[in-house]
Amino acid sequence: MTSSTYPRNPYLDNEPLPVDIVLHPSWWNRHEGISFDPDFFFHPVRRIEDERRMERALYERWGRFGLGENHQRDLPQVGAVHLAAGFLLSEMMGCPVRYEENSSPTVMPADRTDLRIDVDAAFRSPVWKKYETMLAALKEKHGYLTGDANWSGILNLGLDLRGQDIFIDILERPDQTRRLFAGIAELIERFTAIVSGETHSTSISVNRNVRHIPKPVFLHSECTHTMISNQDYRSVLWEFDRRWNAKYRPYGIHFCGSDPHRFAEDFAALPGLDFLDVGWGGDVKTLRAHLPQTFLNIRLSPVEMVHKTQDEVRAEIRRLVKDSDNPYLTGVCCINMDDQVPDATITAIFETVAELRREYATALA
Repeated sequence: MTSSTYPRNPYLDNEPLPVDIVLHPSWWNRHEGISFDPDFFFHPVRRIEDERRMERALYERWGRFGLGENHQRDLPQVGAVHLAAGFLLSEMMGCPVRYEENSSPTVMPADRTDLRIDVDAAFRSPVWKKYETMLAALKEKHGYLTGDANWSGILNLGLDLRGQDIFIDILERPDQTRRLFAGIAELIERFTAIVSGETHSTSISVNRNVRHIPKPVFLHSECTHTMISNQDYRSVLWEFDRRWNAKYRPYGIHFCGSDPHRFAEDFAALPGLDFLDVGWGGDVKTLRAHLPQTFLNIRLSPVEMVHKTQDEVRAEIRRLVKDSDNPYLTGVCCINMDDQVPDATITAIFETVAELRREYATALA
């Protein structure tokens, strides 16, 4: 058996079975005393100090698996690359945001009554000015910027703007809803162009596993797609994925819901989906059958990590990797594990992936 046995995606060029984790703010608050107040996100000194503290903590616990490799460096990270925190664009559009000590910022719906968005106004917002000031301060001191900031996704941001009425809009005012989504897409493109123009990255803060792929993935968050029908997706949202898939390669979709397989045929109709975040509960076999050249990023359940034994975690990883059936197009991650998850359980994730890599290497020799 050789590596030619497994199809490769020419846009990715990654090593077999990349693996990564994201710890919930409650973990960081309890174990490292980090507070997730506004300064964590916008103060240039805190940006440097807290990200380095996070790197050090990861290195001390799991450095043997490659985590925390930057624990001795002061990196001018432009966003929280160790969190799952999509709030910035929502606040730029006028949504109230509550910052908390041991949680990611909470976005509250703006409950807008109209279906219009002023993209220029978003870039005049106080939060954008604060973010822009931080970027300038970091670049002046360090000479460059790195990382990125979670930009969420079109329907996610529409829900933040309109609340649950966005789902009624899709049914009753589809043309106006498409125009709203087009405005949100424009905002996303302008934001990511600014960030990637400085850092050459857009999506590490969406899922850290993309950092193991040499070419930067443009990863669109579709967390709320689990709340809509396939027909609605094809009617008002699929076209945005199609356009971005044609424009940004490698292109990916972050789907953290339990039913990504429900959209398998829709995703297969895209020009060439390179990366798919497979939410816990997703049918990996079905997705692989429809997406033979897509990198399937298997997401373990952070909730179940609290109670699962290490043997159960190992068995689950092995089953899902087998279902994906291609080490070059499979990754493993667990996102938002809280302070109740034992370190040994997290270690089991990395150990199991390391064992699988060795087994594949032997088989491919």
